[in-house]
Amino acid sequence: MEWLKAAEFQYNDKKHAVTEHILFKLNFGRHLWKGNLIVQIEFLKLEEFLIRLQRSWEEATKSMEIAKKTIKKQFDKKRQNPQGLKTEDNMWLKAKNIHLN
Repeated sequence: MEWLKAAEFQYNDKKHAVTEHILFKLNFGRHLWKGNLIVQIEFLKLEEFLIRLQRSWEEATKSMEIAKKTIKKQFDKKRQNPQGLKTEDNMWLKAKNIHLN
């Protein structure tokens, strides 16, 4: 199970491709502690901390929406309606491969 914790640590310590933020920082508002490293931590007032955290969440949400639209656009390129059919259109169905009891 130790390898699972290491994998989780590595995943949470990298910038996400879509949000461009480190996931741990998005959740907790600070960078992940890495053991013996001396890290300067800036202690903010609670209001400032919450404002920064909210701002980073908003940026991540915007990035995810942009990525969602881009993925949908790429998906829809290959799924077009060549016959121009609409939901209300009627059509004939061949009964060749339909077997009823």
